[in-house]
Parts: sequence; C-alpha cells; structure tokens
Amino acid sequence: MNISEIRIKLMGDPDDPRDKLKAFCSVTFSNEIVIRDLKIIDGSRGLFLAMPSRKLMSRCPGCGAKNPLRSRYCNDCGGRLHIPAELRGSGQQLSRKLYADVAHPIHAEARQALQDAVIVAYHEEIEASKREGYVPTRFDDLDYDELVPVEDDAQQQAAEPRAAKSRGDARNRGRGSRSSGAEGVAGA
Repeated sequence: MNISEIRIKLMGDPDDPRDKLKAFCSVTFSNEIVIRDLKIIDGSRGLFLAMPSRKLMSRCPGCGAKNPLRSRYCNDCGGRLHIPAELRGSGQQLSRKLYADVAHPIHAEARQALQDAVIVAYHEEIEASKREGYVPTRFDDLDYDELVPVEDDAQQQAAEPRAAKSRGDARNRGRGSRSSGAEGVAGA
C-alpha cells in the first residue's frame, strides 16, 4: 500500500475530551485513488480511524422511494413502512446494522497500517496548528482538476433554472406511476 498524501482537517479543540470527533481526513493512494471522509475519533481505547460510511436505506412498498432503515413513514408519500424485527429497539449492535462502509481495508494489517499513518499525520497537523502562521489544510481542491469560471452573473442566473429543471427531472425518473408527466407540460 503506497500512501502518497494524507490531508487532515482538525475539528474543534484537540485537547477537549468532550469532542470525540477529532478530525476528518482524506488519503490518496499512489497519486491515483483518494478516499475521503475518514474520521479520527477519540474512543475509549484511544484514537482510531473510522472509515467513510453511508446510511443503509430501504424502499417504500407504495412509491419505491428510498428511506433510512428505521423510518416509520415514507419521506416521499407518507405511507407507513414496515420495520423488520431485527431493526426494532436500540443499542450499539443495532447501529452497526444501520450503516455500511463505503470503502475499507481488506485485512487487519492493512487497516492497522492505514490507521497508524493517519494518526501520525494527525499529530503532525496538531503540532503544525500550534505554530504561528498556520494555514489549515484545504479540501476544496480535491474534486476539480481545473475550475471553469462563469464570466458574469447573467450567465450564471440563466444556467441555474436549466440545472434545477434537469435535477428535478432526474429525481422523478424511475419512480413508477407517481406522475404522468402532464404536470411538467402544464407548468412549462
């Protein structure tokens, strides 16, 4: 595993024991692949690295919309949702079932190597933050190789309604017979 870059974004006061989330980070491998939204958390046995995760979803039987697993009602149609018996209740075991890692190491040795490298970078970032003239690590430049500037506000305002309409059209695709499409024609 060749880690080419680790970026750390400190959260809150690193010395405050009430703040369990100490930092977010991104890790670049071989200058080719990046994993974002890793979290450095202060747990009961010290710092550990939490991998990026997403909330697990289920589909509404009525409209087909996605909803978080323990939702009682659909966020789109308001229909009552069935919650499986194993998801009722609370506790740490249950919370593990509600989230799934988006990316993760395959074996324990890789996890430990990644965690060790990130924790070292975290401590280096803390030391750097104590120096005069410290500039926090930037994360906003990770998504774009080059930004395309908008020449003036009129162009941007003209582009916004088209983008909003295409986002709305994309949201309504694949939702079955929820809308006949006539509403979009009448409103145009």
